[in-house]
Amino acid sequence: MDANASPAEVVTRRCQRRMADCGIRPTAQRMRIATLLLSEPQHLSAEQILASLRSSGARVSKATVYNTLNLFASHGLIRQLSVDGARAWFDSNVDAHYHFHDVASGALIDVPVPDVEFSRLPPPPPGTEVDGIDLVIRLRRKAS
Repeated sequence: MDANASPAEVVTRRCQRRMADCGIRPTAQRMRIATLLLSEPQHLSAEQILASLRSSGARVSKATVYNTLNLFASHGLIRQLSVDGARAWFDSNVDAHYHFHDVASGALIDVPVPDVEFSRLPPPPPGTEVDGIDLVIRLRRKAS
């Protein structure tokens, strides 16, 4: 990369490369959404992404945001999470990991795989194999 590139240019190029690696054509609206979501490891809802884009002056529809996020998730660029049944979260970290979920704030916090140990899993049904494990550890504040 160009040593003189601004941080925004570095993020944009990294997003373009990641999208290309996933077979996604980088349209202007897709790039806006990818740049926002992939700029750092984070968990955002479609509503948060839409609000952020609109507050920055972008003209984007709710349908475009949802369609783009679903496209990104189906191609492995991001992970879609269902944590509380109320909304979908989109995770920019596609590496294997688990989550803490703060039920009061809604925040999600990554938990590295080595920090969790499963001693036994049930055998999968005949003709299937385990493809992954999603673990959400719900947190609440201790009573005083």
